[in-house]
Amino acid sequence: MEPYRMIISGGGTGGHIFPAISIANAFKSRFPDAEILFVGAKDRMEMERIPAAGYRIVGLPVTGFYRKKKLRNIGVILKLIQSLGIARRVIRDFRPDVVVGVGGYASGPTLWMASLMGIPTLIQEQNSYAGVTNKYLAKRVTKICVAYEGMERFFPAHKIVLTGNPVRNDLEYMSADREEALNYFQLRPDKKTALVIGGSLGARNINRGIGKQLDILLDAGIQVIWQTGRIYYDAVRQQLEGKDTKKALWYADFISRMDYAYAAADVVVSRAGAGSISELCILKKPAILIPSPNVAENHQMKNAMAIVVKNGAIIIDDSAAEECLCKQILDLINDRIKMQSLSKAIGLLAKHQSAELIVNEIESIIKSKSR
Repeated sequence: MEPYRMIISGGGTGGHIFPAISIANAFKSRFPDAEILFVGAKDRMEMERIPAAGYRIVGLPVTGFYRKKKLRNIGVILKLIQSLGIARRVIRDFRPDVVVGVGGYASGPTLWMASLMGIPTLIQEQNSYAGVTNKYLAKRVTKICVAYEGMERFFPAHKIVLTGNPVRNDLEYMSADREEALNYFQLRPDKKTALVIGGSLGARNINRGIGKQLDILLDAGIQVIWQTGRIYYDAVRQQLEGKDTKKALWYADFISRMDYAYAAADVVVSRAGAGSISELCILKKPAILIPSPNVAENHQMKNAMAIVVKNGAIIIDDSAAEECLCKQILDLINDRIKMQSLSKAIGLLAKHQSAELIVNEIESIIKSKSR
């Protein structure tokens, strides 16, 4: 019997890439001889992160549509047509048993072409509000794995499987302890710690909120681990130059050891991307969610509200973060009962071993095809 062959397509952000890698790792663990190929978008984050994880990737020239500068969409359409042709050649040459889409620019042309060529397909929809591409593909794909209940309003009910969103193994099976983690960041174990993350690129108003009133936290004896994002790191570094941070601040453009960051944190401030929320649920972390206003169909706000209505997190509007974020962190981190309540509620929403559940569906699809 020939080894299984799988294409995983999508990317654009860490929120798409890390679950994709988790699915690939789980599939490879179950089927060590399997061959896996990624298809991503050229010049996007996946073109670096996927090879670093040990997998081969092909890039498509596909880009997103412009909502305001509509004339520029002529070029977008030409790139889409070109991407469909490349996707067809990749699928023909690789001969996959199944094609999996995780969201992002590249998943559209790859999944569309796979369905036209009769290849079984699976979508992993991460958000509580389905994206345009996945809604469009829903009628053509074989199976749809979702992270939230009630997705029948977007997809055919008979195709839906509730699996949750995969998280990285080092978070799913957390082994780092708090003292070890704080030592990594050169912080003290006798102080409370706030973790602030705004995504790999950064979040302007979150960074402004921390930068503007950081003294409130430091003067209250609160330590801060701060991922500024690549775009804002230099500005933050200049702002803090010469400032006495009381040896209670660690900051960088990117946190490579997120297991340590979460282990050290008493409270987490985060955007409301699907992947971030899944991590917070798994780890039962009291969280302040600040949804990005710069995402399609405001899906981060909908993700956050799905947690907030279950009393699992606090939400702050992005426009208010600059003025009230630090005060909100201080209020929460000093309220032990509130923190315990949030931790318990968000933990009840966790979906464990999601990657394994998705691989179950992939295996079922492949075996059904071979009958």
